[in-house]
Amino acid sequence: MRYLHTMLRVRDLDAALDFYCGKLGLIETHRRVDEKGRFTLVFLAGPQDEALVKDSQGKGRPAPLVELTYNWDTEDYGEARYFGHLAFEVDDIYATCDRLMKAGVTINRPPRDGQMAFVRSPDKHSIELLQKGDALAPQEPWTSMANTGRW
Repeated sequence: MRYLHTMLRVRDLDAALDFYCGKLGLIETHRRVDEKGRFTLVFLAGPQDEALVKDSQGKGRPAPLVELTYNWDTEDYGEARYFGHLAFEVDDIYATCDRLMKAGVTINRPPRDGQMAFVRSPDKHSIELLQKGDALAPQEPWTSMANTGRW
């Protein structure tokens, strides 16, 4: 397992970038604009982590990063929901979720797509699990499993 990023929701992307990049000194590594989903993701790295992020892309997803998530439509998340999730890349998402389920962890968002799942810590922190490399072929019981709780 490899740490990837921490996601934070932001209300004003320009103000957030001014703070994180302009004032704090983080560097934007890449962004994803999703018109269909109506959101923008901006990934930031510490200046001393820039080489580590570049090097990590050859091994899987880039890391370590801060992900700023800007949802285009206004929504009040309350203070607790502006923290989004921690993300980890795993070698086999199905085996990881199976191991966690057998250990009593609820899979809040099953890996139906062979690529992404969410679980929650005992303190209700969301943990995103992402398949290393290409998505695995969909398989049961994950394909038919419904979401449980919040993630």
